[in-house]
Parts: sequence; C-alpha cells; structure tokens
Amino acid sequence: MSLEQAKSQMKKGLLEFCILSVLSKREAYPPDIIETLKNAKLIVVEGTLYPILTRLKNEGLLSYRWEESPSGPPRKYYQLTSQGKASLEELSNAWQEILTSVNQLSKN
Repeated sequence: MSLEQAKSQMKKGLLEFCILSVLSKREAYPPDIIETLKNAKLIVVEGTLYPILTRLKNEGLLSYRWEESPSGPPRKYYQLTSQGKASLEELSNAWQEILTSVNQLSKN
C-alpha cells in the first residue's frame, strides 16, 4: 500500500467521527458539512457524504428537518440525536486512547 492509499484509508475511517463532531456544534446542511470538512483539509464529495449521513440516520445517531430554501428545493438540515451525542462521546474517548498509544509508540 502506498503512503497516499494509507492516508486515504485513515481519513475514511475517521470521517464518521468528523461528521458527528461537526454536527455536535450545530445542525447543518450537507454542503455546509462538506465546506467545514474541506476547511479542516478533509476533502469529501457529496457522493461520499450522503451515504454516511443516511447510515448514521438509520442507526439513530442523526435526525433531520426540512427548511424551505429561498432559491430552489427545500433543504435537509441534520443534527445529532441523544444517541448520536453518546456515540460521539464514545468515539472521542476511543480517539484519545488511540492518540495516546500512537504518540507513545512514536516516541520510542
């Protein structure tokens, strides 16, 4: 596996965590989620984001509401459910454990 492929696989594995993190701060319309991730140097396209949002919603981690748009069709705004908040907390704890382990190993 090349370095680029390895980096890509790591990003894919963290994407769900990152999406939940974005939505923990505010509800968001998918293009806003993409922009926030892009600003954090995580490039995501709609074809990647929408299936993840659908899966997270089906798992009960997200809900959404429709809002009329001044230009075009209504927009779907996603937010975390209480189950989503609990899952995000668990993922955050797991991420901290991983960081600690990797940092410890990289110092040796």
